[in-house]
Amino acid sequence: MPASAPVILAFGDSLVAGYGLPREDGFAPQMEAALRARGLDATVINAGVSGNTSGGASVRLKWVLDRLPSPPDLAIVALGGNDILRAIPARETREDMATILTRLEERGVPVVLAGMVAPPFLGDGYRKAFNALFPDLAREHRVAGFYPFFLTGVAGNPKLNLPDGLHPNRAGVARMVAGVLPIVTRALGA
Repeated sequence: MPASAPVILAFGDSLVAGYGLPREDGFAPQMEAALRARGLDATVINAGVSGNTSGGASVRLKWVLDRLPSPPDLAIVALGGNDILRAIPARETREDMATILTRLEERGVPVVLAGMVAPPFLGDGYRKAFNALFPDLAREHRVAGFYPFFLTGVAGNPKLNLPDGLHPNRAGVARMVAGVLPIVTRALGA
């Protein structure tokens, strides 16, 4: 497993990028601080881009990986929210996410996959197809860890979100980090 100072790539959309927050309050800095508090001298690279769909992210992944001095010890992949907002067909999201996971596999990078869940207003057919794709991909690609819903305990809670109701505030990000942290530490063998 990774050396004593693992490098983790946090790859995703605005939920990873820290939209609307001071840099230190975003997902990557809070995850890094949480890992260090557990005795892991980890570096978490923020590769989140606000507005990114899984399709946009699949195109940009090679560019991100090519700019790192070496492959990261782990990638946390968290996408899908913008696919939902744009009602991108679940089949397309599945294909784009599979491309991302395959590219990371080819580089020997283990993945913690953080899923997304479609809201009821998109209809039962879309919800069923979309909500199945992350668990399916986690199984098919044998990811190092799977967190079914990146916004567990955060979505819909006004105390944990910015005024837009979509993006987590500092406390919301802390809740997300707390949810994903045990999976990340297991994936690192810590």
